[in-house]
Amino acid sequence: MIETPPLVDQYCQGVLRTELGLATFEAQLLPSAGPPAAGTTFFDTQTGFAVRRWCPPLLGLEPHCAPARYLARRRELGAAETARRLLRGCGVGARLVDTGAPGDLTGAKQLALAGGTEAFELVRPELLAERAADTAGTVAAFLADLAGAVHQAAAGAVAFSCGAGEGGPAWAAALEAAPEPPGPGEVRGAAGRWLAGRAGGGAVRDPVLLRHLAWSAVSSGVPLQLHTGGESGEPERLTGFLRATEGLGARLVLLGGYPHHRQAAGLAAAFPHVHADLGAALGSTGARAAAVLAECLETAPFGKLMFSGGGRQLPELHAVGALAFREALGRVLGGWVADGSWTWRDGERVAAMVAAGNARRVYRLDERG
Repeated sequence: MIETPPLVDQYCQGVLRTELGLATFEAQLLPSAGPPAAGTTFFDTQTGFAVRRWCPPLLGLEPHCAPARYLARRRELGAAETARRLLRGCGVGARLVDTGAPGDLTGAKQLALAGGTEAFELVRPELLAERAADTAGTVAAFLADLAGAVHQAAAGAVAFSCGAGEGGPAWAAALEAAPEPPGPGEVRGAAGRWLAGRAGGGAVRDPVLLRHLAWSAVSSGVPLQLHTGGESGEPERLTGFLRATEGLGARLVLLGGYPHHRQAAGLAAAFPHVHADLGAALGSTGARAAAVLAECLETAPFGKLMFSGGGRQLPELHAVGALAFREALGRVLGGWVADGSWTWRDGERVAAMVAAGNARRVYRLDERG
């Protein structure tokens, strides 16, 4: 069995604090526009089957137990104890937590306490802009406050994370259409238009402002995560931006490229400053996780690939992401060792790189003590 050190989960969100009924739990199993079709259940998905495989033993049940029995055990333990067991039982040593996700979710410190791990903060730059806009009375004040907020966030956060959630398509479109940094006049004009039309609040969707935020993050000196896949489309849409940032000392990480994970791995191979995500899709691909992981390992140098569980809302998704990754990594690398393609020593060395070492290097976690 290929051994791995405690994982570094380079992107996750907090977990819900409340007790969940069947319908509410199911709704969190996978992103969807609504409830399952009549007479069906979201437990009948690769994610649902993965939850039933990996999570019941952490709560004292047999693998693959019926959903009703699992949820009854969950209620018996309570939300806090369930989260503690699931977060501590999946072999994660550090988590990078997106603190800007909506909902009543645990923060980075609470997730660290529940999981018995290190936790570091990821910052969404668009939220810094929205907070600055709430208090600034003029365009000049807004831009000055935003610059200060970016500088302050960079001092405490391990990375900026762009394109998560509903704003993903707007980020991808903005950086694809014009990957270079906007000029000062463009930024002032866009800020004025956005502030004037923002009565009562509103998210940043202006492409010039999104480009300004991305380039502010690049200039900050901390890594920049770029969410891809899903509604954001293919990672190759960001090729122009990756090319424009090359040679500037930036560290860029492509997250969530599935089902275009080969593209993300290929971009990581092509650009020295670009890295790609290995793990977030593995929980949702379930029984196919090893095949998806192998495709990434075929394409990019091993020093460019990192794990993320992508856990959100449910502690089960944190656990499944990590446990599916560990199992898939062991199966793939162990198979290459068994057939003589690799030595055992090389298998464990690469496993340590992609499970934790690469993330600790790229995000400089060991410098943060």
